[in-house]
Amino acid sequence: MSDPADPVLSHDPWLSMKQFTPARIALGKAGMSLPTQACLDFQLAHALARDAVKSPLDFSALTRHLNLQGMAAITLQTQVEHHRAYLQRPDLGRLLSESALQTLTQLESRPFDAVVVVADGLSSKAIERHAIPFLTLLLPELSRRTYAVPPMCLVRHGRVAIGDALAEHFSARLCMVLIGERPGLSSPDSMGIYFTYQARSGRTTDADRNCISNIHQRGLSYAQALKKLLYLIDEAERLQFSGVNLKDETSDAHPASQLERANFLLD
Repeated sequence: MSDPADPVLSHDPWLSMKQFTPARIALGKAGMSLPTQACLDFQLAHALARDAVKSPLDFSALTRHLNLQGMAAITLQTQVEHHRAYLQRPDLGRLLSESALQTLTQLESRPFDAVVVVADGLSSKAIERHAIPFLTLLLPELSRRTYAVPPMCLVRHGRVAIGDALAEHFSARLCMVLIGERPGLSSPDSMGIYFTYQARSGRTTDADRNCISNIHQRGLSYAQALKKLLYLIDEAERLQFSGVNLKDETSDAHPASQLERANFLLD
């Protein structure tokens, strides 16, 4: 195996920039090729991304953890029958199964303010690792706003738009869908949140949603994601819409002077 400290390997002046990004930069060279370690790292990242897509989410364990935290939850199924169909038929992942519709009819039917949906999506690892820590922060904030919230909906083989049907069923103004995002080679466990105001089946489009993306250990923190989501909620309540016309004005950026000092491109 090639050693990155080996003087035979070409030194890359970008090496110091690796501290600022998980992207694959400054990998070095061994002759005309990449060092062995860089090749092995790429294969590992690819394997982790594939596992994140193929590994099923343990909904029973997720429900138990939520119940231990005092969070009520129900498990629902879309019209997708198995994982291969989920990948091949995204349209079925937007529709509730007959059993799910029957389960919903047994619940309280009064209007609610907000519905929270958790779907496995394309990364079960994202939901497994990040859903409960984020919900532990979110639900007290919804309670503080005195929002009426039905039991959390855990949806197996769900797509983002499955939240529209659930928001319509509960007559909820606000819909929040936590879902595992398509894995990247540097983030196989990234969770996304899709927020929609007045989501309704057949009428809501992707342009009506706001997305908070890249929630994971090396990306957006739970506190940062919560700050953005609460801002969108407050603004949507004030303006009575969400989506492309509702801009996220929150910022976690450093002051301009600090950015200039940190930007190596300006040196």
